[in-house]
This record gives sequence, structure tokens and C-alpha cells, in this order.
Amino acid sequence: MLRITDTLHIEDWELTEQFIRASGPGGQNVNKVSTAVELRFEAERSPNLPAPVKARLKRLAGRRWSKDGALILQVEDTRSQARNREIARERLAELIRKALEKPRRRIATKPTLGSKNRRIKAKKERGEVKAMRGKVDPD
Repeated sequence: MLRITDTLHIEDWELTEQFIRASGPGGQNVNKVSTAVELRFEAERSPNLPAPVKARLKRLAGRRWSKDGALILQVEDTRSQARNREIARERLAELIRKALEKPRRRIATKPTLGSKNRRIKAKKERGEVKAMRGKVDPD
């Protein structure tokens, strides 16, 4: 069981781990040992996550969200399989914590009278500069 917050946790059946060979440095060890981890979280089917959290998680996950509603994280940061597994679980927990935060509603504000006047004044000055660029009268 993966604990996200005091009230939210993810059951083991929702997580699937698959170990794959990592790319990068490691010498011959890289060809022998599958140290990279692919953590798959069945987010769409998770009974513990409310619908708005799932929607925010999907937006945060981006390309890591699969067509069948699973969140897939690949970690190959270290040469240790156990450490990569820990990192993957930490990243998943962090992603879900971010999705739990409700975004603050934006309050639309109007521009002040002074800022409107400054904008109009700047436009007029710019227009005058451009108006002076015409052909010169030979007189």
C-alpha cells in the first residue's frame, strides 16, 4: 500500500511494476541486469481518487497517461533496481499530491483609468512618429 496523504492511499492491486533494461552507463552490468523500473498506476479504475482529482492528474501526467487510463512512470536514474523503484513510487505520490490541490479561481480585474490613459497616450505618440515618416514635400 502506497500512502499519499493521511486520508488517501493506493492499494497494491492498482500498481504494476515491470523491470526493464536501462540505457546509459553501467558497463556490462547494463546488458545483464534489468535495473530500470516501469511503474503502471491504473488511475482511471482507482476507487480512491475522486473524479476531479483524476482529471487534474490526467492533465499533469501528459504523455505519461495511456489510452486505457493508466499512468506510466519510467525511472532509470540509478543503477540500483530498489532505488529506482523507490524513486518511481515517490514521483507517483508527488504527482497525485499536486493533483489533489484545487487550483485557485482567477478573479477577473479591470484595468485602472490611469493605465488606460497611459496606453492611449503611448499609442498616440507612436502614431505621430509613424505619421512623420511620409514622403517629404519638395517645397
